[in-house]
Amino acid sequence: MPAGNTVGFLYPGHSAEDDFPRMEKMLNATADDIRLPLVHTDIGTDAHRVDALLEMGSVRRLTDRVAELTGRGAQAVVWACTSASFVFGWDGAREQVRELSRSAGLPASSTSFAFAHAAQDLGLRRVAIGATYPEDVAVLFADFLKAAGIEVTATRGSGIITAAEVGTWEPDQVLELARTADDPSAEAVLLPDTALHTAGCLTEVERQLGKPVLTANQVTAWEGLRLLDRRVHCPELGTLFDRQ
Repeated sequence: MPAGNTVGFLYPGHSAEDDFPRMEKMLNATADDIRLPLVHTDIGTDAHRVDALLEMGSVRRLTDRVAELTGRGAQAVVWACTSASFVFGWDGAREQVRELSRSAGLPASSTSFAFAHAAQDLGLRRVAIGATYPEDVAVLFADFLKAAGIEVTATRGSGIITAAEVGTWEPDQVLELARTADDPSAEAVLLPDTALHTAGCLTEVERQLGKPVLTANQVTAWEGLRLLDRRVHCPELGTLFDRQ
């Protein structure tokens, strides 16, 4: 796969999108050539409900904004959303990505697959989930990971309905979510919501838990770089990026 440096992200609505320019700056402290342009998709109803998430992740809504990313030089495209990808199930999420790739004419992925690929890259076999979503939606993410061959030892939902509310969470709330979700038998804790600001607190959360923590925006950026065959060393973005 040819080397590249520009990953385009389709981001649903407005909540924690400022994590992406922040991560771009952090990555460029080492790489100096990474670009992470982002465009917002029309989400319809802001709700962590299965019906709303299926509509939010519809191919029509995603492909409506693809041309803007390709026009900004994207060499790969990632649907920067977890819930509106895993809610389709493994096969449905794969078809969603296929359609996105076909529309863009570029390699494509989504945050759900980013979590699976990141966990596999780290050699993780058992993980715990700390979700902002209601329990019924959080369980669907656990099912998605199980389809990837990853054992989920504990799943905690927080019952938050809207991404807008999640976007207001402070670092201490992120840490509390990770702490309460942690399970002694889990090798890592996963926080699956791109509406959650995590770029600035990853190292502290990992230090407090004493194990890797994978968060939605972090793995989404990593996945885009993986599509371009790029590996950037950036310890400030946690264990996932703390390797050559």
